[in-house]
Amino acid sequence: MSTSRFMPSAATRAVLALSAVLALAGAPVQAQDKPVQIKMSSWVPAQHPLNPSLQAWADDIKKASNGTITAVLFPSEQLGKAFDHYDMARDGIADFAYINPGYQPGRFPIMAGASLPFLFANGKGGSAAIDAWYRQYAATEMKDVKFCFAFVHDPGTFHARKKIVSPTDIKGMKIRPATSTIGQMVTSLGGTNVQASAPESRDMLERGVADAITFPWGSILLFGIDKVVSYHMDAPLYVTPFVWAMNKSKYDSMSVAQKKVIDDHCTSEWAEKVATPWADFEYGGRAKIAAQSGHEVYKLTPEQLDAWRKATAPVEAQWAESVKKVGQDPKAVLDSLKASLVKYNSAL
Repeated sequence: MSTSRFMPSAATRAVLALSAVLALAGAPVQAQDKPVQIKMSSWVPAQHPLNPSLQAWADDIKKASNGTITAVLFPSEQLGKAFDHYDMARDGIADFAYINPGYQPGRFPIMAGASLPFLFANGKGGSAAIDAWYRQYAATEMKDVKFCFAFVHDPGTFHARKKIVSPTDIKGMKIRPATSTIGQMVTSLGGTNVQASAPESRDMLERGVADAITFPWGSILLFGIDKVVSYHMDAPLYVTPFVWAMNKSKYDSMSVAQKKVIDDHCTSEWAEKVATPWADFEYGGRAKIAAQSGHEVYKLTPEQLDAWRKATAPVEAQWAESVKKVGQDPKAVLDSLKASLVKYNSAL
C-alpha cells in the first residue's frame, strides 16, 4: 500500500518547520514591542538628588524592556508648575509626574494623614512604609492616574527668622507650610499660612512675606533658604508625602510585556530605592547648617516636645473629619499607617 497519502503537503511542512524555528528561538514578545518614550516631569531643580534617582529608575526600565521603553526627564518645572503635577499626569502633559498631594489642600484627605506631625522617624524605611500603606487607597483617592509609588523625604522642621521653641511662638507668625496638614497646625496655633511651592519659598522669605518655613534640612541649602533664615528646630516634626504617578492612557497603550516592566518598577522596594539618596542628602544637611556661622540649630526638651504633641492634637481631629467625609474610618487609616511604620522601622 502506498504511504504517500499520509505524507504532509509541502505547505504543511513549511508551516511546521516555521513553528519549530519560532519555538526554538523562544520568540521573545519584547522584541516585537513598538518603542515607547515617556516624558517624566520633576519640579525640583536639576541638581536635586531626587532627579538622578528617577533617571536611574528609568534606566532600569529601559534595560528590563530590552530598550523598548526610554525616558526623558524634565526637571525645574519645565513642563508645568509644581502645584499642577497631578493634573499633568492625568491629562498627559507628562507621562510620569512627581506629585506633592499637600499642594492641593482637601483633594487627597487620606494621603494627608501621612503628614500629621510626629509620625515618621526617617525617610528610607518611611518611604517603603508609606507606599505599602497607601496602595490600599490609591485606586480610589487618585483614580485619575496610575499610581506607581509613594515616598517621603527625611523628616523636616521649622526654619525661621526668630527662634521657635513653644507652640505659642507660632501666634502672629507668617509661615510657609510644607503640606495642608502642617498648614492646619499653623492656623490652629494662631499663625498665618503663606502658600508657596518649594522653588518660590526663598523669595517669600527674603521679601518678608513669610517669617518661617517647614522644610527638610538639606533642601534649606539647596534652595538657598539658609541665606534668609537663621534658627532651626532640631525635631522630626513632619514629612511630606509624595507620589510618582503615570498617565493612564500611556500605560494602556503599552504591550502586555511593557506593562509588566512598569508594574515591576512600581513597588515598595523601588519607592525606598528612589527615596534613599534624597533621604541621605536631607539628613546630611543638618550638620552642614550647624557648621555655618550665624545659624543656631537647637533641640527641644522632653517637656517642650510634649507641648508640641498636645498642641498638634486638634490637627489630627480635623484630618479625621476630612477622612470621614470620603467614607473612610480615620482610626483604621491611621492605625494602618502606624503599623506599616513599625514594620519598616520608621516609627517615632
